Amino acid sequence: MAGDNTSLSDLAGRYASALLDLADDRKALDEVAADLKALRALIDESADLRRLLTSPIYSRAQQSKAIAAILEKAGIGELTKRFVLVVADNHRLFALPAMIEGYLAELARRRGEITAEVTSARSLSDGQQAALLDALRATVGSKVQLDLQVDPALIGGLVVKVGSRMIDSSLRSKLQRLQLAMKGVG
Repeated sequence: MAGDNTSLSDLAGRYASALLDLADDRKALDEVAADLKALRALIDESADLRRLLTSPIYSRAQQSKAIAAILEKAGIGELTKRFVLVVADNHRLFALPAMIEGYLAELARRRGEITAEVTSARSLSDGQQAALLDALRATVGSKVQLDLQVDPALIGGLVVKVGSRMIDSSLRSKLQRLQLAMKGVG
């Protein structure tokens, strides 16, 4: 299994690096990043799209035709669209999410940025995002990008992950800790 993850990571890394170099040459790093974030959101939101990317029952032609229609409807830029279609033609769509993450991570690394993955029970307002960003910048001491996600199961609070550090102040975790503590009392 570890070999499979390594080979997927290597494959995704090669494609991500090629796209990054191409976008850099065309002065389109930010446009491609925005396209990839939009595409990642589509993948996260749609089980059907994830199935299209990973299921071996679809032919290359079927995958290419379907993904081309999705990219067109989503308004994805030409460079990103051509990249994804090459990935589809090479029958590598299963690795597209890893390629997206690889591109975004390498772009952030080159820019000296750190990404903070923030999960909240509901969407954060602009003011809350700005306050969180200020607090993270003060703590981390560098450029910070927020990767915001919503998980209603948290009930309240936040889970913030920066690199290998995680701060879990969610109400769900606090209730779980209280429940464990109560078990020890009886």
